[in-house]
Amino acid sequence: MSSNLASKLRVGTKKAHTMAENVGFVKCFLKGVVEKNSYRKLVANLYFVYTAMEEEMEKLSHHPIVSQINFKELYRGRSLEQDLAYYYGSNWREQIQLSPAGAAYVQRIREIAATQPELLIAHSYTRYLGDLSGGQILRNIAVTGMNLTDGNGTAFYEFADIPDEKAFKNQYRQTLDELPIDDAMADRIVDEANAAFGMNMKMFQELEGNLIKAIGQMLFNSLTRRRTRGSTEGELATAE
Repeated sequence: MSSNLASKLRVGTKKAHTMAENVGFVKCFLKGVVEKNSYRKLVANLYFVYTAMEEEMEKLSHHPIVSQINFKELYRGRSLEQDLAYYYGSNWREQIQLSPAGAAYVQRIREIAATQPELLIAHSYTRYLGDLSGGQILRNIAVTGMNLTDGNGTAFYEFADIPDEKAFKNQYRQTLDELPIDDAMADRIVDEANAAFGMNMKMFQELEGNLIKAIGQMLFNSLTRRRTRGSTEGELATAE
């Protein structure tokens, strides 16, 4: 008996997905406007989120339902560690910290793992499938937007243990559909997935202030250079 969970999640989170894509930080990112300091703060938050999720999944490795979607080839913890070492240096652990929205996200993951572990499926779906689906596009944007070279700073988007992403996503969705859950649980998982999108949106929104300041500084610097250049050109013309 199929729960049709994959289809329910796709349809049930469509609005939340669109809303997340329209958060200012995400819209700027998708347009290629990427500010390194804001981005590395996001990477730090994601590190805490994925660490919490992956630790709880490991604890539930014998759970009859959660264990079925515990695909270790999806784990992002070590990839994020590589990126943090690039953005912060070797002592990155001493520098990174959770933002308020990130802390609330982590707390929710820990809470449901202890009380309603099946709901972790929603967080796995929201994060991992999204990363896998848009990973290469986002990687290319990050590389161009931050002038990254030699593969540095983008390990998060690399799934070395998944050679065929399309086939893997089909397998993941099939696994969702075959989970032994009833309609009531499927509905709760969809609700939790929408909540997960909301938690991601709050993390993005926290970064908007830093991004706006950075863009403002870039514009100010550009205008200053133009004025300086214009003044210099005027002086040269007068001298001639």
